[in-house]
Parts: sequence; structure tokens; C-alpha cells
Amino acid sequence: MHTADWSEAVGPGVFAIDTGYVRPRLDACHLIIDQGKAALIDTGVDSSVPRILAAIRARGLSAGDVRWVILTHIHLDHAGGAGALMAALPEATLVVHPRGARHMADPSKLIAGSRAVYGDATYDKLYGEILPVPVGRIHSTTDGEVLSLGGRRLTFLHTPGHAKHHHCIADDVANGVFTGDTFGLSYRELDVDGRPFIFPTTTPVHFDPDAAHASIERIRACRPEAVFLTHYSRVEGIDVLAETLHADLRSFVSLTRAALARPNPKAWLIAAIQEHLLARLSLHGYRGEAAESVLKMDITLNAEGLLFWGKNQ
Repeated sequence: MHTADWSEAVGPGVFAIDTGYVRPRLDACHLIIDQGKAALIDTGVDSSVPRILAAIRARGLSAGDVRWVILTHIHLDHAGGAGALMAALPEATLVVHPRGARHMADPSKLIAGSRAVYGDATYDKLYGEILPVPVGRIHSTTDGEVLSLGGRRLTFLHTPGHAKHHHCIADDVANGVFTGDTFGLSYRELDVDGRPFIFPTTTPVHFDPDAAHASIERIRACRPEAVFLTHYSRVEGIDVLAETLHADLRSFVSLTRAALARPNPKAWLIAAIQEHLLARLSLHGYRGEAAESVLKMDITLNAEGLLFWGKNQ
């Protein structure tokens, strides 16, 4: 990895940029370059913007060469830096799912909701300032829409399950799909002999298991060589990973139903998900000591999303 720009090549014309959110290699945005023009997939948070601009410069491009800034969805670890980044990229258009567009033009509800969840001090530390994007610079996608970048086609697939405002982007040149959070999480610290460990993300408040299963299959139907996750970047062996995600979703739903019958469902479900994932990691061959710290935040968020779904069926 280039320490000067926090980026690395992960596919033809595709570079993963570590956004610096929370810990190293937790959160990626992806820079796509084709025929001297660029697109960015996801933005990290406002403090990520200098890293992203440095990566653009390191690849011999200027701010004016960026054509598209594409958000997979509007959760703040994916979209919090969009306003600040757009202000620095004068020729770019922000591309977002239609359910998310109004929140990029006026992020006040996103900000208020996140402050309510995290508290002001933690919110300020994680997300900083979130700037609005002028309405005239926002493009809302239709399902199946194709945008061009140089000589490549970027096809937008609306993929609910993790969030109603989620779309994925299929790249014909990279033979890959940028999946945001729809195709789960896979942290490079947990790789074993080059084999990725993957699991679903079921965070509040839009988790829908039926939609999640369908969206995984829609991604698989593209027959990609790889998918590019926001957390964290390129993984291969898509058929095997898809089956793993389906199995985990079924297990998570069963555990949620069991948790709702317990006196303290959240604590019980957090412990049950942790036990489930650590057992899977052991079978995966992982023998390191970082697993609990790497997985802790996601396990808690997954439990909260599953319980919200379970209580509102």
C-alpha cells in the first residue's frame, strides 16, 4: 500500500482507498479510472476527504477529472464525506439511490438521527461536519441504469435488504460489483491463507432478510470475478461466499426469534452472534487474537438491527 495516498490497486483501473474511519482497513472507498476520467464509490466521512484527494493526485489526475461520486447507500460511514468531497470536485455529479437523494441535499435528518444514536461527543469524533450537496449536482438512479466512465459501463442494481436506499454497481471492465454492505463484511485481518471470512451486516433500521437473500442472488447472477466491499475491498469465490451469507442470514433470523423470548434479548443476541461467528472463524482456520476486537462493533450493530426487524415484523 502507498503510505502517501493510502490506496492500493485491487482490479483493472480500480483502487481501494483506506478512508481512515475508526481503524485501518475497516472502511474503503474505491477509485475507478478509465481513459483519464474517474469515479469514486463511497466517500467515508469528512476526515476521509484529504486521503481521497491525495489518492486522486497520486494517480496523475486532478480534481476536475472526477466525473462521478457514487454512494452505495447513505449510511454515514459510506456517505458522510460526500458534501465535503463534492465541494472539492467541481466537475463531479453525486449519484445516489432515489430514496437517499433528498438526504444528501438536506442531511439534517441524518445528522439528528445519528446524534440520537451515538451522542454528540461520539458523533463529532466519528463523523465531523456533514455538508449538503446542491440539488442540481445530484443524480438519482433507476434500477438497471447504465452510466459510462471512459470505456466502461457502470450498471446500477437496486439491492434492498441492508437498506432501502442501497444500490450496487456492476463494472464490466473490472468484471466486478461494488456491493457496499449488501454482500456482507470481510475484514482482511481475518483472512486465512488468502481465503476471506465473510458475514452479513444487519444494522438498523431497514434490515429485511427476504430482500437481503434476493439481493445476494442478484449480485451472484452478474457472475462477477470479484466483489468490492466497502468493508473491506476485493473478495473472490463469489458462489461460496454467497452461500455462506445465506446460511448466516438464516442463522441470524433463528437466533433473533430465540432472543425475543429472553428477558434481556439484546445481551443474549450479542452473545449468541459472537459465539456463532467465532465458531465459524475457528472452522475457517483462524488462530489469531484479533477476532473479538475486529468483530465487536459489527456484532452489536447486527444485534440491534435484527431486534428492530424482529419486533416490527
